Amino acid sequence: MPRKPSLFSRPSRRFNPTRRRFLQGTAAAVAGGALSNCRGGISDVQSDDTAATTGGEGDAKTLHIYTWADYTNDELAAKFTDKTGIDVVVDIYDSNETMLAKMQAGGGDAYSLIYPSDYMVQQMIELGMLSELDPARLTGMENMLDKWQDPVYDPKNVHSVPFSWGTTGLLYNKDAVSGTPEDWDYLWDNQSDLARQMTLLEDVRETMGAVLKSLGYSYNSSDPDELKEAYERLVEIKPALAKFMSFGYEDALLGGDLSIVMAYSVDAISLTLEDDRMEYIVPASGSSVWTDTIVVPTSAPNVDAAYEWINFMLEPEVSTFAVESLSFATPNAKSFDMLSDELKNNEDLFPSEEVLAVCEGIAPLDKETSDLYDEYWTQITSA
Repeated sequence: MPRKPSLFSRPSRRFNPTRRRFLQGTAAAVAGGALSNCRGGISDVQSDDTAATTGGEGDAKTLHIYTWADYTNDELAAKFTDKTGIDVVVDIYDSNETMLAKMQAGGGDAYSLIYPSDYMVQQMIELGMLSELDPARLTGMENMLDKWQDPVYDPKNVHSVPFSWGTTGLLYNKDAVSGTPEDWDYLWDNQSDLARQMTLLEDVRETMGAVLKSLGYSYNSSDPDELKEAYERLVEIKPALAKFMSFGYEDALLGGDLSIVMAYSVDAISLTLEDDRMEYIVPASGSSVWTDTIVVPTSAPNVDAAYEWINFMLEPEVSTFAVESLSFATPNAKSFDMLSDELKNNEDLFPSEEVLAVCEGIAPLDKETSDLYDEYWTQITSA
């Protein structure tokens, strides 16, 4: 059967903004008023460190969303507003922990939707921060791939809707490294040649997880001896690092000041499409595979609008456009079927089963173990 014409223009596959570049771009746009109060689009996009709390009284014609920077854009928001008459206001954060801290401090009462990652969903459920979703009000959940029909972080998707997924790995400039990086060990084996030319994520669970994997342990280890060993291995490589950073490395990598970085696939793919010198791998010993979700907080002031947005994003064509324009993998089976063969076969975007078999989701930890992670992280980052 012929496919219906798209509601959206097909975007270029090159020069997609990464999360950090989006943050920089929108900050400039907001400063100039370019995105403020525009009917039918994102009416106010701002980074979390400058975002003002707008209050939780609610407005039936306005939806406030708190999300990662690259999970919506003007065109998506405009289509949603045209369809529903509801304006969209987006605030952005750069880590799950930043989002959680703001919500716990009472600064998130304006938001009717949030986009936490898998392990954070579980944590927020335990904290009583998420509403149970009404299955009767959702359209399209049956289109989720099997892996996301009953995820371990939220069985039966009682509190969350899977939105995107990806991996964490190494992004490098082929012209700037010797040999071919295949595993985490490459960083330690070549640290003298790569001194001050490599970065690890500014994320305790991801970076400690990667080091644990390099030692043959689980990304989610809770064994004190294994964690101590990982800490000591991290201390070993610390002098060779340019810094710990999750975003903002792009220009340095493209310009040659950095050679190899630990990166999320959603950001790495954008650079591989922008510059043929850039290559992304999931290390052979394994890494993390993450899922980001959409949830409705218990403090949501506009639940009706929240369901409208969720159902909009569950539409296969909308989800397909998001994949094409924002470079993340979709858990929506119908959306996947609509993608071009080029995208379906892009193993940076959709890794093989063999690669996924050695990856782990980041699991919540008990308080004692979490405190130990934080203790080691504080020592390594403050030294």
